[in-house]
Amino acid sequence: MLEKMQSAVGQVLFEKEEVTELMLTALIAGGHVLLEDVPGTGKTVLAKTMASVIDASFSRIQFTPDVLPGDVTGIRFFNMKTQEFEFRKGPVMTNILLADEINRATPRTQSSLLEAMEEHQATVDGETHPLPEPFFVIATQNPIESAQGTFDLPEAQMDRFLMKIQPGYPSEGGERAMLRSYMHGRPETSAPSAGLDDIRSIRKEALKVRVNEAVEEYLIHLVRETRDHPDVETGASPRGTIALMRAAQSRALLRGRDFAVPEDVRDLAVPVLVHRLSLTVEASMRKAPEEVLASILDRIPVPVEDVGGR
Repeated sequence: MLEKMQSAVGQVLFEKEEVTELMLTALIAGGHVLLEDVPGTGKTVLAKTMASVIDASFSRIQFTPDVLPGDVTGIRFFNMKTQEFEFRKGPVMTNILLADEINRATPRTQSSLLEAMEEHQATVDGETHPLPEPFFVIATQNPIESAQGTFDLPEAQMDRFLMKIQPGYPSEGGERAMLRSYMHGRPETSAPSAGLDDIRSIRKEALKVRVNEAVEEYLIHLVRETRDHPDVETGASPRGTIALMRAAQSRALLRGRDFAVPEDVRDLAVPVLVHRLSLTVEASMRKAPEEVLASILDRIPVPVEDVGGR
């Protein structure tokens, strides 16, 4: 089933196996994804494809500055016929939510997703409404938008995303495959490869993946280095530590293993941690968070013990 899901998503990514694996890793880990890249690189198509391969409910919010919190979570209104207040569900009441161009929403509206992403519930007028399970947010934003009409995501919101993924431009071969796929129209949407019960079962299996002490120590060392690095103002939070472990477990399962290896941690460190770092003012003028993480990964040796052992 996992192979079918990878194949279905890969059909629209055109030679971007790594991005496909990251998206499915996040889904299995029970986290949310922020897709950031220049316009036209397929962020929205990728999000829609992820929704199509799972037989689940799907909603989309096209964020603009005039979108209000109630447009996301829903509202309570007075029904004149029944003479009672009723709750009208918002698009957040779904299994897979595409938050398109999330940085166009005002900070107040962005914050309406915080509770949903962390606690899988939404509170409207003092009444709490549980969200369907699984609940998976795929948000997109463009990094080169003009300052007018866009708002930076607050650190608290960024920390709720398990990963920040930058799909990037396709390779020459991938772009050629894309042209041929679109030559006679838009490709058909993939048929569902998994149901909600399948996703719940896979997530439970991921929690059983063993994390050897050597892998655990390597993971902790990496995260703590982000806090002690001279170029970093604020390093990865404890939530980031847990996120990296969950991602490593999920990637191991996706690759057919019941144990995590150091390479799982190393390969996932950038997408899981990069959006959790805040550089000093001086450092931010000279380098990007990705460069800081790269230097940390180069400096810390990868364990070579038999991490598959119990």
